[in-house]
Amino acid sequence: MRAVREAGGEPVEISLDLSAEELERLAETLDGFVLPGSPADIEPRRFGRVRHPREAPPDKRREHTDDTLLDHALDTGKPVLAICFGAQLLNVHLHGTLIQDIPSALPKASDHDGGAGREESLHRIQLKRGRLAEIAGASSARVNSSHHQAVGAVGRGLRVAARAPDGVIEAVEWAAGPGWVMGVQWHPERMPGDRFAEALFERLVHEARGGEKAAKPRGGRPSRGKRRAKSRR
Repeated sequence: MRAVREAGGEPVEISLDLSAEELERLAETLDGFVLPGSPADIEPRRFGRVRHPREAPPDKRREHTDDTLLDHALDTGKPVLAICFGAQLLNVHLHGTLIQDIPSALPKASDHDGGAGREESLHRIQLKRGRLAEIAGASSARVNSSHHQAVGAVGRGLRVAARAPDGVIEAVEWAAGPGWVMGVQWHPERMPGDRFAEALFERLVHEARGGEKAAKPRGGRPSRGKRRAKSRR
């Protein structure tokens, strides 16, 4: 919420206890969405897998809420910044798969989940040509990391925007039509003062103000002061 506010947006929390009708009505009033991290892991049956011993229990209310918001955002062209769990949910929502546990599946991978008693790791990512690279203004960046799962097969309409040096996908972006949708595996909200992290939220708010209004099929609104970006917890 701090990151959205500092980028010029007005954060609005969304409860996981809303009915489907209440959630849809609230989504209509918002201009953009943040799908944040979570201690849960996504229900593996959604992408054709059985539960891994190292997976955390799913949060069905969170998944239902994010699925509803993604349907609304993709239908209206409203922007989305999906973070960590949010990025994984975005990929599964679009029929992609996940690596259920990086250390188990990729034993030679770098530390992505804050091992050795650390809450998070730090490593570099390589940015592919696209919207994320334009925001970074560079072909590489240093990010934080605290995840044990990652994007596997990329969902429909998404493309890989960044990878870690070990090949793990670190970001995906929407490429199938109008609208700005970005999924990042790291936590830019936990990097105050980092120009790349701040630029991600600034771009979200810019898009919520109508940065791609001409391309939106519907749902675009004229810029007028601060725009309301959803931050759910």
